[in-house]
Parts: sequence; C-alpha cells; structure tokens
Amino acid sequence: MALLDWRSPEHFDHSGDKPCVICTKPTPLRSDRGKPVHKVCAEEWIDRHSVQEDDA
Repeated sequence: MALLDWRSPEHFDHSGDKPCVICTKPTPLRSDRGKPVHKVCAEEWIDRHSVQEDDA
C-alpha cells in the first residue's frame, strides 16, 4: 500500500474545503499538483493504478 507523507504545510489549503477529485467529499488537503484530494483517497488511487511486479 502506498503511504504518502503529507506533513508538509503545502498539503493543507487554509482557504477552505473543496470537493475531493476522487470521492467528492470536502477536504482542505491538496495533492502535490494542488488538486483537492484526501490522503487516503490518493493512496488508494495509487495502489489501484500502479503496476505490480506480478502484473508486469
């Protein structure tokens, strides 16, 4: 499972919640690209879209 380190203040947007691009529930968190997304949603997305050794 992917574990993202979002302790950096750049991952928190003080201007307010926006809908998560994955689950659409409100979140103040932002991805590295500035998209609103929950950390757990991003981790699950990475797991679903990563090529595993068995898949290669």
